[in-house]
Amino acid sequence: MAVGCGREPQLLSDIQQIQAIDDHAHPVCPPATVPGDRDFDALPVDNLEPESDPVLLRPSNPNLPLAWKALFNYAGSDMGKMKQAREAVRKAQGHQYSVWVLDQAHIESMLGNRVAFCDGIAPPSFLWVPYVDALLFPLNNANVAGDNSDRKVYVPLEDRLRQRYLKQLGMTQPPATLKEYLQRVVTPTLEAQQKGGAVAEKFEIAYLRKFDFGDPATADAEAVYTKWIGAAAPPQAEYKVLQDYLFRYIALECGRLGMAVHLHTMAGAGGYFDVAGVNPLLLEPVLNDPRMRKTKFVFVHGGWPYTREAGALLEKPNVYLDYSSQALSFAPATLAFTLREWLERNPEKVMYGTDAYPSSDLMGWEESLWMANKTAREALAMALEGMVRDHEVTREQALRLAHMVLHDNAKGLYGL
Repeated sequence: MAVGCGREPQLLSDIQQIQAIDDHAHPVCPPATVPGDRDFDALPVDNLEPESDPVLLRPSNPNLPLAWKALFNYAGSDMGKMKQAREAVRKAQGHQYSVWVLDQAHIESMLGNRVAFCDGIAPPSFLWVPYVDALLFPLNNANVAGDNSDRKVYVPLEDRLRQRYLKQLGMTQPPATLKEYLQRVVTPTLEAQQKGGAVAEKFEIAYLRKFDFGDPATADAEAVYTKWIGAAAPPQAEYKVLQDYLFRYIALECGRLGMAVHLHTMAGAGGYFDVAGVNPLLLEPVLNDPRMRKTKFVFVHGGWPYTREAGALLEKPNVYLDYSSQALSFAPATLAFTLREWLERNPEKVMYGTDAYPSSDLMGWEESLWMANKTAREALAMALEGMVRDHEVTREQALRLAHMVLHDNAKGLYGL
């Protein structure tokens, strides 16, 4: 399958000018408003054991100096001077710095995956996607991590976030029964977040367990909850029953409230990430549940390395995906192959995204946004150029598809 060879040079230029909706990213609060912001992720990856980073996420990426030049007007290799130039721009933009960063990438609005918003990260430029995994783990979580050192970092963070949610409800611990937990904790938390502007809820569950969610009876989940609440840590097999039940309950509540469900579906950070456990096909029983038809599921990051499996699941009426993070990890030509296959089947369900993230001192969320945006648009242009060349679409249709991917599909999904 050919991708494209540049026969439509104006197409890329047109695509670069489209105002986009970024389906997934981790914007950081302007330093002028929240110095040292850590709410950009419920499970930040900067405290894990070393791993083998993809080539394009290393400091040697030649696009990184281009980002510094474009954003901070700094051309050079002196990191001290680069940071001074970046700080000067941050200072000049003040509370508007994060919005200014979006403007540099022609991004109209960004779905901000954050624990909470702040001054400078707010609608209409930023739309909130909070985290919901902590609600799946209301019991003693001492056995959740097992011997996985990554999860040993993550589980205490989920415990802390759950306590934060409980505190917001005026509670210090989960109630005694599952019915009360659902009525007094889970549903009120989701409703409060929806009222606070959330357009979706994010599961990072792939970092904590497999996607193999069963469909247990309420009585079975109640039995686990009642037996273990306030007690020692339950065996993982028993705890899974409760987690499976809560996952489906939360997904159904999101459908009722008009919020999408975002799922991290890609090989993730950390040397102990369970790549087999993130195969989107494991979610098929959930997607095929007739009760879930009102819930919209978004495969964030497009499922790599299971991109074909993710694409096949687009046939489900309630499944969408974005290609965030892939735009950071792969060159345009590589990503274009995946995009073309998706666009040839279900173009109205494919969405642009960057996964902008503060990875290091040298590559903050703003640099990663600039680089991912560059790759995402170039890859889209290459995919569409190939489709024009092979007479699958006209140039006008290709540009229409670009508008759909970059803007209109997300606008329709979230009712913006």
